[in-house]
Amino acid sequence: MPLPLIIVPVFNALEHLERCLDSIEATVPPDTPMVLLDDASTDVRVRPLLQSWVSRAKTHRQLLLHEQNQGFVATANHGMSEAATDVVLLNSDTVVSTGWLQCLARCLASDGSIATATPWSNNGEIVSIPRFCGSNPAPEKPSDIAMAIAGCGSPGYPDIPTAVGFCMAISLRAIKQVGTFDVETFNHGYGEENDFSRRAVALGLRNVLCDDAYVVHHGGASFRPLGLQPDQKTMQRLLKKHPDYEREVSEFIMADPLKSRREEILDCLERTGVRMG
Repeated sequence: MPLPLIIVPVFNALEHLERCLDSIEATVPPDTPMVLLDDASTDVRVRPLLQSWVSRAKTHRQLLLHEQNQGFVATANHGMSEAATDVVLLNSDTVVSTGWLQCLARCLASDGSIATATPWSNNGEIVSIPRFCGSNPAPEKPSDIAMAIAGCGSPGYPDIPTAVGFCMAISLRAIKQVGTFDVETFNHGYGEENDFSRRAVALGLRNVLCDDAYVVHHGGASFRPLGLQPDQKTMQRLLKKHPDYEREVSEFIMADPLKSRREEILDCLERTGVRMG
């Protein structure tokens, strides 16, 4: 089974970036295709780091450079335009763990109607664990958690209303059907993955939790469980395109259909002595 193309948009945040790249190198096969995009970082240390990292793999890593800042949405679209396979959009403030990419690949391949797959995370809003819709501390040994989760029953790939953008696997068929992110509406980021997810649903596709994978996210604290900055204009832009979005997400949160799977995983972690914090 081919692995998805890893796409990492980058703008500054050197320390997070270093940890992210180290974790990718430690957890994926050396011939895994990757595209790194430097969106005109102002930290002069970033580009040499990216160039050095890409040069260590002569054929499978690509570095794309923006001389002027284009914003996250356009940068992500630039990466997706390079894809001839499924992709994973990965924030540079993440730390990936054992088996993450293989799990996401299996998830996308399991059902032709899956458009997006998002793994569990410490800080992933509706896919957060152990505390739902919260920012949990980053664990010291994420791969121990990942292996315990992967060994805890069979994945069910439950539906979620929207992908969460810290680590978003997207099937090639969805890119072909849905298109890429809406740069005109969400140019500066926040809301683009929610819009993409709802456009996918409108075409009969699914957004799912890849419930046997785990990725650490070092982003800021969650701003309500909607995947958005606390910016009314952002919500207005999203609701103009998808008037039922807020209601659908609120109903999902109230019902919490992931609760039983979350509790099953937490029981597995307790039995195996793996600590999440």
